[in-house]
Amino acid sequence: MRTRVRAFEAELIAFRRDLHRHPELGRQEFRTTGLLHDRLVAAGLEPRVLPGGTGMTVDIVPPGTPAGMPFLAFRADIDALPIDDAKTDVTYRSTVPGRAHACGHDVHTSIVLGTALVLAAAARNGDLRRPVRLFFQPAEEVMPGGALDVIKAGGMDNVGRIFAVHCDPKVTVGRIGLKVGAITSACDRLVLHLDGPGGHTARPHLTTDLVTAIARMAADLPAVFARRMDPRWGVSLVWGRIASGSAANVIPQHAELEGTVRCLELPGWREAPDLLHELIAKMAETHRAKWTLDYHRGVPPVVNEAVSIAELEAAMTARFGSAGQVVEETEQSLGGEDFSWYLEHAPGALARLGVRAPGDSSVRDLHQGRFDVDERAIGIGVELFAALALEHSEV
Repeated sequence: MRTRVRAFEAELIAFRRDLHRHPELGRQEFRTTGLLHDRLVAAGLEPRVLPGGTGMTVDIVPPGTPAGMPFLAFRADIDALPIDDAKTDVTYRSTVPGRAHACGHDVHTSIVLGTALVLAAAARNGDLRRPVRLFFQPAEEVMPGGALDVIKAGGMDNVGRIFAVHCDPKVTVGRIGLKVGAITSACDRLVLHLDGPGGHTARPHLTTDLVTAIARMAADLPAVFARRMDPRWGVSLVWGRIASGSAANVIPQHAELEGTVRCLELPGWREAPDLLHELIAKMAETHRAKWTLDYHRGVPPVVNEAVSIAELEAAMTARFGSAGQVVEETEQSLGGEDFSWYLEHAPGALARLGVRAPGDSSVRDLHQGRFDVDERAIGIGVELFAALALEHSEV
């Protein structure tokens, strides 16, 4: 298998660098989709582009597969982020201002493409004994996520188990981080609008002082919200934007707060919208402000299934070394990941893939303009997924 993987490794690194130079935002990934489609067709596969025109699924079904045998699925996300690429020392820096693959999706995509190429060859040679489905998903960075596009198109029909990896710049290349249970958090976005008649700052008692109202809500609502929730749920309300007013002596007619709600546990995620509406109504009444809340559901937590984690560990250690050498425990993140939607339909797991070069002490966190990876992680990811399909995973 390693020989098969290495036969594609240089091509996959070049493919990753091409995507890195030409990043595309969610549901705008037309070039990326075209490149993937053409390469999969050249490998003898029949990819199906999603109805929205970006992203695709592709099946590899060995001859003689029993009817109804469930698919083993692997997922990649193909979209980039709306930030500038701050790297100046690489030839594959983004050529698109304000766009960058700063979350590793180009690596994920190259890994699943490589998995498709290896498994297509294995199927031709009679070595693949189960059907495999591969997702190249758009719009992971867009709430509630392009995973729902894949599911709506039937991507999870007859899927028995699903796996994915996500780049982790804190984990050294050659290692993966695993965790049974929740590994990410629920994440929602909200925008609070306050309205009043406006007025003169000399007579705040005759109107609705929206600046004070929005300031009190920004300061008090997170604390009150947290006190009404079970602390074991790990609920976090954090504001990212506040806006109101245009002049020093004018009480404005409109104010806005925008932020995110993150929850470690599903019960907190389910309870959050109703509780926030209740609390905002009471606080707005105190300040005599009219209000509306735009609450945008994002994603639930990714909850890794124990059997799938065991299979990842078995495949990783069989291919690369003992568990202590190549597998480490990882912690739950407050970040959101739409891989969670797939796990509503089938068991599976998300692993954290090491991409930090050995001895590299620089900080290149996700969603930062200087994010980069040790590209040896691509071959490791392909070999891990191929091992799951050929040697380990039971669907």
